[in-house]
Amino acid sequence: MHQEQQYLDLLQKIMDTWVDRMDRTGVGTRSIFGHQMRFDLSDSFPLLTTKKVFMRGIIHELIWFISGDTNIRYLVQNDVKIWNEWAYAKYLKKTGKDAYLPRYSPEWDRELIVFIEMIKTDSEFATLWWDLGPVYGKQWRAWETKKGNVIDQIQNVLNTLANDPYSRRNLISGWNVGEIEELIKDKDTAPPPCHTLFQFYVANGKLSCQLYQRSADVFLGVPFNIASYALLTMMIAQVSGLEPGEFVHTFGDVHIYHNHFDQVAEQLTHTPRPFPTMKINSDVKDLFAFKFEDFTLENYDSYPAIKAPIAV
Repeated sequence: MHQEQQYLDLLQKIMDTWVDRMDRTGVGTRSIFGHQMRFDLSDSFPLLTTKKVFMRGIIHELIWFISGDTNIRYLVQNDVKIWNEWAYAKYLKKTGKDAYLPRYSPEWDRELIVFIEMIKTDSEFATLWWDLGPVYGKQWRAWETKKGNVIDQIQNVLNTLANDPYSRRNLISGWNVGEIEELIKDKDTAPPPCHTLFQFYVANGKLSCQLYQRSADVFLGVPFNIASYALLTMMIAQVSGLEPGEFVHTFGDVHIYHNHFDQVAEQLTHTPRPFPTMKINSDVKDLFAFKFEDFTLENYDSYPAIKAPIAV
């Protein structure tokens, strides 16, 4: 069975359950609780083929995470729009413009274009509005403790893989309970991390990774998550002198938004094609030194992209 069939089967399973629930966005979802998929990284790269996935954005976002950054300017300057609407929503609310700009209206879209251009070109404006709060990069690289110091979880994993590769403590958490309470109360930043905890495992010279994702937008988000964590596993394997093993994707609340049903139906008519391969510059031995140019996706043959609105 093609590995991508797991993903299509998950879409179908959710659509068949008819369990509809409201959510914080007000859009509503159809969901199930608890699921797992496994992807072998040894000879191909799990980038979905039943619709085109924006690999350039995934690479830039992953570099952004690893750097510990929490503002969107790096992404904006590289024309990656994944996080734009979170910063934009914060801007509209703080300035009062959300009161007269209906979401996704032509006026809303025009103001978004102006906002992003200001982020690109006006450093003072960007300083005010580009930060997303304590999101993934902050937790991965600078987890704050009650003693006032910070913990670099990524570096700790790299150290443990080098010195104690069979440790069962090779974990990274994005779920910082103290700061998440502030995120929930504020409501003006991005939501608490959806991909919350991941663990690395070494066996037979291969590095595997398992992600626990508390909340998963299956149509829009999960294809990104699969490719991002697969690539992260390959990168860490390379700098640790290991071969890539498996990416195991474990879910809590896994859902399809009501306004994605038509897009899901279209994707389910597509037959998976062979996965592509990902070539990584073998000269890079420092995880924090990777650049976009160090990655080459080969033989990616996909169906066209299927657009859908993000629920913010």
